[in-house]
Amino acid sequence: MQLMKRFHLSPGSLRQKIVFGYGAVALLVVGLSAFSLLEMRLLAAQITSGERIHQFFGIALEIRRFEKNYFLYGQRADLEENRAYVIEARRMLSEHGAQFAAVASPQRIGALMIALEDYDRLISAHPPGSEDPRREAAIRQAGKEISTAAEQWSHAERAILQTQLDRHRHWLLAAIGAVVLFVVVIGQMLAWRVARPLRELEHNMAAVAEGRLAKLDLAVEDREIASLTSAFNHVLAQLETRQGQLVRSEKLAALGTLLSGVAHELNNPLSNISTSCEILAEEIAATKVGAGDTAFERELIGQIDAETWRARRIVRSLLDYARDRPFSREAVPLAPLVEDSLRLVRGQIPAQVSLDVAVPAELSLSGDKQRLQQAIFNLVGNALDALEGAGEVHVLARPARGPYPPDTLVFGQVDDKRPQIEIEVGDNGHGIAAAILPRIFDPFFTTKDVGHGLCLGLFIVFEIVEEHGGSIAVKSTPGQGTTFLIRLPAQDTPA
Repeated sequence: MQLMKRFHLSPGSLRQKIVFGYGAVALLVVGLSAFSLLEMRLLAAQITSGERIHQFFGIALEIRRFEKNYFLYGQRADLEENRAYVIEARRMLSEHGAQFAAVASPQRIGALMIALEDYDRLISAHPPGSEDPRREAAIRQAGKEISTAAEQWSHAERAILQTQLDRHRHWLLAAIGAVVLFVVVIGQMLAWRVARPLRELEHNMAAVAEGRLAKLDLAVEDREIASLTSAFNHVLAQLETRQGQLVRSEKLAALGTLLSGVAHELNNPLSNISTSCEILAEEIAATKVGAGDTAFERELIGQIDAETWRARRIVRSLLDYARDRPFSREAVPLAPLVEDSLRLVRGQIPAQVSLDVAVPAELSLSGDKQRLQQAIFNLVGNALDALEGAGEVHVLARPARGPYPPDTLVFGQVDDKRPQIEIEVGDNGHGIAAAILPRIFDPFFTTKDVGHGLCLGLFIVFEIVEEHGGSIAVKSTPGQGTTFLIRLPAQDTPA
């Protein structure tokens, strides 16, 4: 559990978790290897100790063998060999007492040293050829005690060595089992941490393939999975945006068809009304010549005719929105273009609204006159709507120099290598909130109340600017107003 807790609290990266898993396995392997090396060293020391004890047991056997030969043949050479082995046995007990301590107590080792000294004294005092049964029996008894002790030590050492070998085998099997179990646990933990979010991603991608769009929300702390989830959600957002744009395009196409039909249907009655007004005006003028003042009747007829022509201009504007006309580029003087555009809205400007226009006469654009006029018309109309009956609107133009101001939001891209003209349309109205500013050029997006406008004005402006190879920027401060900056390619030679 501590391991799982530590794993869970490891840094939020799959790579670090994998490195942690491999590091833990490596640490376990290194620890087990160190333990195995320690066990091997203990076994090596035990084997060395066993070799000493086996050597001592062999010396004890040699002591008994030369003792037997000495009693049989009475040769001094056998006695010297016997005593040499006795001296060697005493030396081994004295120099390697620590190794013998593993199989015998210090008291037992000391007693055996005394027994070797007594044995050496007894056999040295027994002359060659002497027949003393009691002395021989004492020597044989002392030799037997030495050989018996050596044999017991040898068996005890073998038992200890066998015990250590069995323990080492058990530890080795346990270590292998622990490594396998640890690797399985680490593998399962990594698989759970990695495979689970990947399976969820796979499931969501399958849902996307079937047309079900749903934002992926995975509670993961791994940077790789979080980045993949963010990328997946970004793809979904783009798909939703493209799908929305496709739907809006279909709506625009349907709206264009509807507007075209309605405009054509309205054109005929408006033409009839205009013709009837003209005839009626002529009749009034003919029948009342010298019969009195006809100013009031003429004023009424003039108002009817003016409003009829206004309605026809609205119908023409609807046809301009709906009609797919070929783009025609020509030299367009900017000052007359702005004046013609403002002429359409001057009758809608309230008395409390001031309109400031400053367009140099020498500026000329390269583009489609009708579409550029429509763009300026829409921008000025939006500015008037933002004032809500009182305020200031300005329309300025100048050669473009340098980049846009840093506090503007830029849409589109213009060729910086060509001369450009900048048109500025601004107001001091209620402004636009920063949160919705990036969406103002989307089709059907508006800040107006429902039923006020078609929600296409700024979208059409952006399409016209983009069609001309220009760019548009906007800066707005809520409560202070909004300014649109349009940059379009300039005409090299003024028209």
